[in-house]
Amino acid sequence: MANETTDQTDIAKQLYGRIAGNRWVQLIAGVIGMIVISNYQYAFTLFTPGMRQQFVGVPYAKIAAIFSMFILFETWPVPVAGYLVDKYGIRKLMILGSIGILVGWLLGGTVAKSPFDLYIYYGLIAGTGAGIIYISTVANAVKWFPDRRGLAAGLTAAGFGGGAALTIIPIAATISSMGWAHAMAVWGVAQGVIAFIMALILRHPPTGWKPAGWDQLAQKVSKAVAQSKVEYTWTQTVRRPEFYLLYLMFLFVATGGLMTTGNLSQIAKSLNVASAKMLGIAIVPFTATLAGITNALSRIMWGSISDKVGREYTMTLAFGIEAVLIFLVTQITGNPMLFVILLPFVFLSWGEIYALFSAITGDVFGPKNATANYGILYTAKGASSIMAGYGAALLAAAFAGSFTVPYYIAAIFDAVAAILAFFALRPLVRSRIAKEVSEVPKAA
Repeated sequence: MANETTDQTDIAKQLYGRIAGNRWVQLIAGVIGMIVISNYQYAFTLFTPGMRQQFVGVPYAKIAAIFSMFILFETWPVPVAGYLVDKYGIRKLMILGSIGILVGWLLGGTVAKSPFDLYIYYGLIAGTGAGIIYISTVANAVKWFPDRRGLAAGLTAAGFGGGAALTIIPIAATISSMGWAHAMAVWGVAQGVIAFIMALILRHPPTGWKPAGWDQLAQKVSKAVAQSKVEYTWTQTVRRPEFYLLYLMFLFVATGGLMTTGNLSQIAKSLNVASAKMLGIAIVPFTATLAGITNALSRIMWGSISDKVGREYTMTLAFGIEAVLIFLVTQITGNPMLFVILLPFVFLSWGEIYALFSAITGDVFGPKNATANYGILYTAKGASSIMAGYGAALLAAAFAGSFTVPYYIAAIFDAVAAILAFFALRPLVRSRIAKEVSEVPKAA
């Protein structure tokens, strides 16, 4: 049995070589790919002041809609991309994604003359490219690490959540020196090239591959995390009630963090702290940098915890804490110090959704089709972005620019998701997995 396990783990190195066949190299390449697409979401708020100056007379809600368009195209085409990744392999789709993020920001910074142009360049082109890279790298981590799905998905997602912490201040400085448009073009080219290089490294584990000592590891994992013996296709997944419960929870919990991410500059303004500085740095990029660090830490920390205590218990705790923190944002008007302290903690209890939902998808529906299955679930983020970007901006405008009411709504969403994780998701998933047999369910 030991020799059999060793032979299984050597399959990857025999096919791909000692470097590409090493699952930790695969994980690192995926994290780097995530880092270079993080700015497309988390640095958007830095470009909005320049956009407002250039697009004179355009309501802010239409500029905020650029962010919503990006999230929509980063998420809604992903099911198709996930299916193609599982069918044709990760490299081809990753190359396509790298071209998308390069071209999108390059055109957005050089030829865009209106918000509508940015809907196409920033939203459609860059968004689709970022979505391909996101789903490819997260699902790849889930496949290479059946023994540590929470941690692996957390580390990969941390690249997306925390990568911006490395670049928020440099991007802000670049915008200050050459304007938002030129800065977008320069950063777009650099990020696209790096993603292309990572695409040449990434591979899915070969058929039959398992990590060393899997027999013993599987027993340990099963004590905390319920893992399906069945490999569900995407058509079978969307017929399961637990899928729709997960979708609703993802939709609810994504709202508060996305709203804060896309509107941070305007939220700081509505809280009367936008003009403050911390250590000589403007408060928005300073806070965004700290939030990027905690956002990354959140995915690693909660993902690792979920490997030990279970996904559903971890969701209940994290989402409950997030509900409280989101509410507290409404109570800090005029206090820049509390703004800098509280907002990073908001992301410490929000960023984990991208580790927990991807990991539980592999657990509940099997790892074989995880790219396609998580791709469908990930569209909940796109649906949430409509409320969090354009919708929140419109609602704030109705209340004289205040984001208090949108934050109240987001806090309620988080609380409901925490309750659903404990009282609905856990019993539903555990009951089904306890009864299943190791066979693919018949198609309807």
